[in-house]
Amino acid sequence: MKIVIQRVSSAECVVDGVTSGKIERGLLVFVGVEDTDGERDLQKAAQKITEIRIFKDKKGKISLSCSDIGGGVLLISNFTLCGSVKRGRRPDFISAAKADKARIYYDRLITLIAEKLPVQTGVFGSSMKITAVNDGPVIMIINTNEI
Repeated sequence: MKIVIQRVSSAECVVDGVTSGKIERGLLVFVGVEDTDGERDLQKAAQKITEIRIFKDKKGKISLSCSDIGGGVLLISNFTLCGSVKRGRRPDFISAAKADKARIYYDRLITLIAEKLPVQTGVFGSSMKITAVNDGPVIMIINTNEI
């Protein structure tokens, strides 16, 4: 599973002119499900997202989690994270999970995160317009195969 976590002051997802998810201070998270992902990847992803400490404390040190600051998560499915540009100029998406599996894992990830943090979402498989005010910027790239 490939994940991009951004610390944001605010973020919003709009689909067909309608807001599907919106947060103030918190995490904008893009997730790409790979065909080799399993339950262990889901658990690791949920733990990293809910426990990562990338917010500043009163002394300006990055040491607080999203929960510590009372923030939320805007979770967006994004199969293009699984793309590879090793050959040629056009990405291939061979490692991306098929839509049925990806949707199940995305929904399960929402449930796991919601056990610890408020979650807003995009619309799986839709063309989305994402706006965000990055804070820092602080952006983390995580591959569950590497943790």
